[in-house]
Amino acid sequence: MPIITSSKTQPTYDVIVVGSGAGGGQAAYTFTMAGARVLMLEAGRNYDPVTETPMFQTNANAPLRGVATKDKPWGFYDSTIDGGWTVPGEPYTSASSDPYRRFNWWRARMLGGRTNHWGRISLRNGPYDFKPYSRDGLGFDWPINYEDVAPYYDKVEMLIGVYGSNDGLENTPNSPAGVLLPPPKARAGELLAQKKAKGLGIPIVPIHRAVLTTKQDADNIPAKLHPGNAKAQRILAEAMRARAACFWATDCGRGCAIKATYQSTTVHLPPAMATGNLDLVTDAMVREVLVDANGKATGIAYIDKSTGQDFVVKARVVVLAASSAESVRILLNSKTAQFPQGVANSSGLLGKYIMDTVATSLAGQVPALENLPIHNEDGAGGAHLYAPWWLYQQQHAGKLDFARGYHIEYSTGRKMPEGGFSSGLEWLTGGSYGRKFKEDVRRYYGSTLSFGGRGEMIPNDDCFCDLDPTVKDRFGLPVLRFHWKWSSHELRQVAHQQQTFKTIIEAMGGKVRNEPAKDPLTVIRPGGDVKHEVGGAIMGSDARRSVANSWSQTWDVPNLYFCDGAPFCSNADKNPTLTIMALAWRTADHILERMQRGEL
Repeated sequence: MPIITSSKTQPTYDVIVVGSGAGGGQAAYTFTMAGARVLMLEAGRNYDPVTETPMFQTNANAPLRGVATKDKPWGFYDSTIDGGWTVPGEPYTSASSDPYRRFNWWRARMLGGRTNHWGRISLRNGPYDFKPYSRDGLGFDWPINYEDVAPYYDKVEMLIGVYGSNDGLENTPNSPAGVLLPPPKARAGELLAQKKAKGLGIPIVPIHRAVLTTKQDADNIPAKLHPGNAKAQRILAEAMRARAACFWATDCGRGCAIKATYQSTTVHLPPAMATGNLDLVTDAMVREVLVDANGKATGIAYIDKSTGQDFVVKARVVVLAASSAESVRILLNSKTAQFPQGVANSSGLLGKYIMDTVATSLAGQVPALENLPIHNEDGAGGAHLYAPWWLYQQQHAGKLDFARGYHIEYSTGRKMPEGGFSSGLEWLTGGSYGRKFKEDVRRYYGSTLSFGGRGEMIPNDDCFCDLDPTVKDRFGLPVLRFHWKWSSHELRQVAHQQQTFKTIIEAMGGKVRNEPAKDPLTVIRPGGDVKHEVGGAIMGSDARRSVANSWSQTWDVPNLYFCDGAPFCSNADKNPTLTIMALAWRTADHILERMQRGEL
């Protein structure tokens, strides 16, 4: 993929997009396919999964057998080649020393951002998820409805390729006929859990994931996505034909050399580059959004990390898609006489109401899954089934002691053993060695499983980020300081999650490794730990109570927009990436219409 240097940028562009992940990639794709000239700025290095993905290497070929290290917390082969929980020279701080009030910030400093490393779970928000305040009086309603976003969910699913099924469950929207790809077959442990959970009233159905189980329909989809645009149709058709269907060989977290999984680097950026309308600069650390005396954004000031030089680039429109917290940091650091507290911060809400996913897990072992015949259950690199939230009516009637729901993801099967599998059997064997140890490993391999909850967090006044008053990064920029506190709603939800997981495991005839915690605060994953942080620049219908309007356009600066998770008003139990892309496409269409009318 051709990359230009800072010295080769044009005097001006139609749009500058900051960030190359899900939102930035989708925005750049939409703009360039419509003919707009775009400059994309990415803080990390270039990355090409086609040449850099270790698809067929086993853990035996890796240092330390591929286990996690500080530099590679998800294992040696994980696709995050620069970044993680810590980034050298780019710290962040916590306002509290209390370990239960910490926020962990994951950053992927690489082209494509976190789309290279994610679970690829692609769930639509439902109608309830856009109007949570109207249901229970907590948090905020979005200024948009499901119907406003549904056409863009359709488009994104067709573009990136999402497998799954339509099951007609409450607040779990179906996709139109022919949009979803067929789901892969369920694994043995997944089927057993599905059977036993049904008796408990818990539906377990095929999950939606951005992995090609079949080749895409390159003959028909391009015309649906780009009607009347022959060039865009041709480019997209070629890009779709270059993608292969998954053949269940490699964990998706490594990246995908055959382009079967969705990554911005293989799905959004190649066709955008093929239009000839995209210039891309990597290693570009954005310093600030530049604003003129009339309150309009004129461009971006950034530091070229490879040379240390400062550069300024200009455009008619600026789009921030650097990830919610990073976009907030950019704006807080963009101070002018007109915006002394940061650009687009007249409401004082910039950085407020950051959210993450509510999560905990519980593991168990099921004797019925012991000593199964040897078979391969690698599958599509992640879950094939999941349980959507099923207690909406009981919750709405006040029969539960927490306000928002969760879905259940779970992992089981005879997949490639992880480095710690054989060393973690003592709770089952009491400790063994020699021939007995080998027999135990064969017996228990594939019989363990882990359930994880992914729940909705309600925005609260204790969760926000601001600029640290003293700490700066290696570029001289103030760093973010995180404030975090789980509310009682999330803690009671976690208690329910743990008890539910135990009930399912025991219904399968199994036993849990650890009993549900008496204090949910000890087992809830820290803020940011699920890497689903959103908010910080919430959208709304009132400029005094929000940062952006229903189009993710900042109230204060008319040509400054977000295309990441920053404008989220809530963080539903559905993983946010699909919604980020759908909103990015919707926002980009809105910007293009305004540009055509001469309003931008």
